[in-house]
Amino acid sequence: MHQVKRISDGEVYAMKKVKMGKLTEKEKQNALNEIRILASISHPNVIGYKEAFFENSTNMLCIVMEMADNGDLMQKIDKMKKAKKRFTEQEIWHYVIQVIRGLQSLHDMQIVHRDIKCANIFLTTDEVVKLGDLNVSKVAKKGMLSTQTGTPYYACPEVWKD
Repeated sequence: MHQVKRISDGEVYAMKKVKMGKLTEKEKQNALNEIRILASISHPNVIGYKEAFFENSTNMLCIVMEMADNGDLMQKIDKMKKAKKRFTEQEIWHYVIQVIRGLQSLHDMQIVHRDIKCANIFLTTDEVVKLGDLNVSKVAKKGMLSTQTGTPYYACPEVWKD
């Protein structure tokens, strides 16, 4: 998977390309799930969906979405570390509040992200936070989910305790 800039009608979009041939059936379902979920959401703190298409010549699923042109929060943290700087409390609250707003919009639709980590929190040049990488998210139809997924280092204690 990678991102490519695509300019259309003066807007810049990111295109996530997923090589479908090398994926397991579960991974293919996750990719399609991401499209369904992204297409159902419209919130300033969740990455916006534009379109999706299948590229036969390369056997790739292409997901076109809003461009978060300032990278992700992990990259920003790494830059701060290298510069030996720290975030101010105000900056931290700025990010946290926007992440919570994005999560609240997902939860209002019964969607659980299931892979919240700094690398999945994207930033615009205007410092707007966008939750992204929803390929393992799920709609909690009965209010609870019983499967475990996501990045192990970021899993909450309840997941580890089953």
